[in-house]
Amino acid sequence: MIKRKKTKQVLVGNITVGGDAPISVQSMATTKTYDTNATLNQIENLEDAGCQIIRVTVPDEKSAKALTEIKKNMTVPLVADIHFNYKMALMAVDAGVDKIRINPGNIGSKERVRDVLTKVKSAGIPIRIGVNAGSLEKDLLEKYGYPTAEAMVESARRHINICNENDFHDIIVSLKASNVNLMLDANRLFSEEFDIPLHLGVTEAGPIKSGTIKSSVGIGALLASGIGDTIRVSLTGDPVEEVHVGYELLKSLGLATKGVTIVACPTCGRLEVDLFKIAGEMEEKLSHIKTPMSIALMGCAVNGPGEASHTDLGIAFGKGGGLLYYQGKSIGKVREKDAINRLEELIKQFEEENEVSSENE
Repeated sequence: MIKRKKTKQVLVGNITVGGDAPISVQSMATTKTYDTNATLNQIENLEDAGCQIIRVTVPDEKSAKALTEIKKNMTVPLVADIHFNYKMALMAVDAGVDKIRINPGNIGSKERVRDVLTKVKSAGIPIRIGVNAGSLEKDLLEKYGYPTAEAMVESARRHINICNENDFHDIIVSLKASNVNLMLDANRLFSEEFDIPLHLGVTEAGPIKSGTIKSSVGIGALLASGIGDTIRVSLTGDPVEEVHVGYELLKSLGLATKGVTIVACPTCGRLEVDLFKIAGEMEEKLSHIKTPMSIALMGCAVNGPGEASHTDLGIAFGKGGGLLYYQGKSIGKVREKDAINRLEELIKQFEEENEVSSENE
């Protein structure tokens, strides 16, 4: 059982971040924000995948002007990513976004900072202070020589102090680096000093395969030690994959129950069916399911029956077919060619039964 660090709670739209709230999964649109149709299409795909908070970049006025229409047509909280132009932050708040991602020290004079913080405070929305090892302030790089965990935490502390000076306290912080060890050290160091909720991520993690591994190591290590309140898996590719990986990461630690958890053997010489094909097809077919369930796809009689009987449903394969299991009990045999269709029938049955159970509770 993971004991999470107690942090303050911050409300992002209808999603609570921090404290004992469930860890939320975020992603970011890769479209040009001013291309409203393309952005909304991608947002819809992210929502369908279960993404709980979605961020868009707001680098210019035409992007800021598109936010009202975008916000009006989405169902999850919208975050505006602001870097240097404080006017974009003001416009984003007017458009009704649910959070601003910004570094107060990067937007100019104290008056501009005060204008932004006053605006977000009056709107009742939080900000995320995003510290990135690749864009630390010059004086911090001169002080520490290169990006260090201490430099990243000092940068975060500097921005937090600016907020506190303006009596603004609805803050979430992220300390991201492409180097996993640096990201780990920075977040651990920050967590020792502050009770501000942490958004976890390994930035510029890379393509899906290597990026998934780096993100799982970095984000997973922190979550396993109780650090972190919301996550984004940054991958070079379709952002929907970020959401899928994010949930698999949380499920592996027992921190989320959404969707399907597949238990499948790594295969060996005992395998007598095409488990690679079956597992691949099932993973694709199950990606849209939101009902929590576990499915075992086991390749032989050594570990198969035991694993299949401890999941919600599954198959323990032998030669040309296998034994079907449903909620721990063997319910008969199935031929290899019929396995996928039969599993889909059982999944539908399981969904319907659990829907009925939920309604009766």
